[in-house]
Amino acid sequence: MTTLAHSSSAPRNSAETETSLADVLSAELRTAGVRDFSLKDTDLAAYTTDASLFRLVPQAIVFPHDETDVSRTLAIARRLGISVTSRGAGTSIAGNAIGTGIILDFSRYMNEVLSLDPDAQSAWVQAGCIHAHLQGQARPHGLRFGPDPSTHTRCTIGGMIGNNACGPRALGYGRTGDNILALQVMLVDGTVVTLDETDSSEQFPRLHELVAKELGTIRTNLGTFSRQVSGYGLESLLPENDFDLRRAFAGTEGTWGIVLAAKMRLVKNPTHTSAVVLGYEDMVAAAYDAPLLKDFPVAACEGIDSRMLDRVIETKGAEAIPPLPEGAGWLVVELTGEDESELTAETKRLIRESSARDSAVLDARAAAEVWAIRADGAGLVSRTPDGRDAHAGWEDSAVPVDHLGDYLRDLMDLLAEHGLWGIPYGHFGDGCLHMRVDFPLEDPDGREVLRTFIEAATKLVARYGGSVSGEHGDGRARSELLRLMYRPEVLDLFKRVKELFDPQYLLNPGVIVDPDALDESLRLTQFPLREELPGELAMQYADDSSGFASAVHRCTGVGKCVADSASDGGVMCPSFQATHDEKHSTRGRARVLQEMVSGDLIDTDWSSPEVAEALDLCLSCKACGTECPTGTDMATYKAEVLYQSYRGKLRPMQHYSLGFLPQLARAITPLAPVVNRVSGLPGLTTVAKKLAGIDVRRSIPQFASTTFRKWWKTSGDTPAEVGPAEVRSAAKTREVILFADSWSNHFAPRVLAAAVAVLERAGVTVRVIDQTVCCGLPLISTGQLDAAKANLGATISALDVTGDVPIIGVEPSCLATLKDDSQKLLADEASARVAARVQTFAQYLLSVGAELPRLDRVEALVQPHCHQSAIFGNAADKELLARTGAVSTFLGGCCGLAGNFGVEEGHYETSVAVAEVALLPALREQEALRDRAPNAVGAGGAAGTGGVAGDGEPTRVVLADGYSCRTQITDLSDAQGVSLPELLAWGWDLDPTR
Repeated sequence: MTTLAHSSSAPRNSAETETSLADVLSAELRTAGVRDFSLKDTDLAAYTTDASLFRLVPQAIVFPHDETDVSRTLAIARRLGISVTSRGAGTSIAGNAIGTGIILDFSRYMNEVLSLDPDAQSAWVQAGCIHAHLQGQARPHGLRFGPDPSTHTRCTIGGMIGNNACGPRALGYGRTGDNILALQVMLVDGTVVTLDETDSSEQFPRLHELVAKELGTIRTNLGTFSRQVSGYGLESLLPENDFDLRRAFAGTEGTWGIVLAAKMRLVKNPTHTSAVVLGYEDMVAAAYDAPLLKDFPVAACEGIDSRMLDRVIETKGAEAIPPLPEGAGWLVVELTGEDESELTAETKRLIRESSARDSAVLDARAAAEVWAIRADGAGLVSRTPDGRDAHAGWEDSAVPVDHLGDYLRDLMDLLAEHGLWGIPYGHFGDGCLHMRVDFPLEDPDGREVLRTFIEAATKLVARYGGSVSGEHGDGRARSELLRLMYRPEVLDLFKRVKELFDPQYLLNPGVIVDPDALDESLRLTQFPLREELPGELAMQYADDSSGFASAVHRCTGVGKCVADSASDGGVMCPSFQATHDEKHSTRGRARVLQEMVSGDLIDTDWSSPEVAEALDLCLSCKACGTECPTGTDMATYKAEVLYQSYRGKLRPMQHYSLGFLPQLARAITPLAPVVNRVSGLPGLTTVAKKLAGIDVRRSIPQFASTTFRKWWKTSGDTPAEVGPAEVRSAAKTREVILFADSWSNHFAPRVLAAAVAVLERAGVTVRVIDQTVCCGLPLISTGQLDAAKANLGATISALDVTGDVPIIGVEPSCLATLKDDSQKLLADEASARVAARVQTFAQYLLSVGAELPRLDRVEALVQPHCHQSAIFGNAADKELLARTGAVSTFLGGCCGLAGNFGVEEGHYETSVAVAEVALLPALREQEALRDRAPNAVGAGGAAGTGGVAGDGEPTRVVLADGYSCRTQITDLSDAQGVSLPELLAWGWDLDPTR
């Protein structure tokens, strides 16, 4: 059923009425020539909320290509009386990017930097231009756009204008509104106006006349300090500010007009920067010290609570945190200057004059790590230590910085008085405070608790001359609170200005003027929350109070999954990177699952077609489980949904052919030569692929005639006598279990053999367990969890009885299954014991201080396996390669094959598109380098290393430990991937076959 127009808080209308309304709107959009739009329930579900607590079901999503599409959509909205809400990245925490009418998503097409003038230090950008894209265009010219919200990797300039966004460096560069040079805006009647430095009073005479009558009201109530973002910024229209309508538009949240494009000021990057961390007893003590910074050349000053770091350590390990000074709260301060010696002196003076109990000056790498942690703040504080949800709602208050210490002290007392929990952090340098609070929204009195606290907090912030919003805007979270912050005449002025621009309230209604109630459309209280789903859950959700139903509500919408994470070495979310479709992001999928669990847009049914559509292109890469600040683990959710959907039913053929491939491989191996020859017959192979549900363009893996296990039984029981005597003697204290995974055993035994050779060269005694075991990963990814549990349980039992020696392997996905999935699927003491012993090949070699070969002439293009990146990280591999002298380039993003995903029929195009994000362009670049070096050997050499280059040319290799990564490389390019054990064996000139 397609839904058109039902209020988020009202029951659905009759199916006949809904369908006819949907048909009317669809026909109108199609007839008008609007090129891209959707009324599908899957897409509507993905857009029901942003990064806020609120849920509103839209009628349609329009993806405008240009001004014409916007104009045509707006004309339809006027004719049908439907509201229009502009949306960028959907990262609004206040609920100002959702609505019950038409959503205009500018991020898909209208996202370009139209022009950039380095001399004038300005750039024209479209509304959907991502902040990071503008920064990337400006950086080669030594320029940057000043304000940089924590969502800078995905937020759009149009969205920043809507909120008058700030970010950490607004302290040095001002708010977004302060950096607007010109705006191109479509008014509600379809007129397009350009607002620039010229006087706009002739274009808007009624507005000019109204302001002239209300000068006293504006001067005494608005623009009183830098972070007063709540309400309309009418102070920009004062005579002393030259009736600057372009800047007044900042912070109007799409309620005056639709921003199409903007000319933004760029600034020079500072010549020198210094990063200082000041440690305090707690965050209140840090807040009291913030006013000191006004006397220093500070570009940014952020407050970070130690409990935020606890969350990072929990998910990524202690190594993810750089050394910080003693304290439970910190101010992270960035100073800038043109003279390095002066900047050093100012840094020392700041440390000397501060009240900090400890301090540290960070190098560039440590500073980047700390800023990254701060950027993830909203997600890191979204859970209490005991696993309860912590919510937005009072996450953006601001006071003049001189009052920050007193305000924060009183606010923490207010939290305690109401029995609530929250972690304060944020832009302490200019008095802006963020926090998430554990409002019990699931409880019957949850709405009352939220309202009572927020109204009390509003009165508190007003007492200190502050604002309920410092940069996120008012939206649905705070617009109602303006009555407690401003006098009636100010609210009346806001209303009169709004009606000059939008008399019919078509533009983002319910925001700022005539506001929705702050507790009216809360996502977690609208419907019976976390409705009981049929069937016993297969996975364990130990950190989620209501199991799967609360797990999918982990997603708070911060949108890190819609950023270009691959460019920064991340992975999440590969399907979004390929499709740029919200429903194929982690966030979009979470919204669809939330609707299945808690909403009325999608039936509470595991087999919901909307859920199946949203999950179909999920690669189960695991990246979201660790890269998402909230730990939204879509790979686990997908496995659960597939399990429940097909329980007791016939499955797609590829679930059987690929899910049970390790078991089939054991049966086929004795016939490997025959099977390999037959698989080379084109006609027969095509038929077999179609029957198996495999894309015909995919290669069939060649079975090894001699598996690793067979080789091991004949050659591996007695360690080879290699290496110096003193190294060999160390074998008594060095012993490992080598996990012979099914893929390597049957299809790439050379990799396991190379691992044995390298380990024995390091004096390590290698043991391989006798049982033929499989981790069951293909069964997990296809949702066959009963069979997976049996397989994985047998494997864990076999490994658990081997003592306490480390367990290592060569296939990252299988190691990740032992480390991670086992504790979700089995959740017993044995799986915990085994998980604690599992290490990657590189981690183990570094842990024992193994001697490494010199690879000084090797240039390695490294495609990390997604599961390794997510569960183990790549730090050990980077360190190991650096120690060998090799020059390595680690790619971000996924290879696109992702186990069975890219092999399955219907996924080939997406698989290739994912590879095009990072892997294939890098391979083409490496091939071009080879072509320019004719003396380099391109195809020979050991284990696919490319051989030894001539005339000083480096040996270029493609390093990929994952079997699926190497398969994708072979299928889509002329390159061949080599594993780390093979590269090291080649470096030592070892013969793995002995």
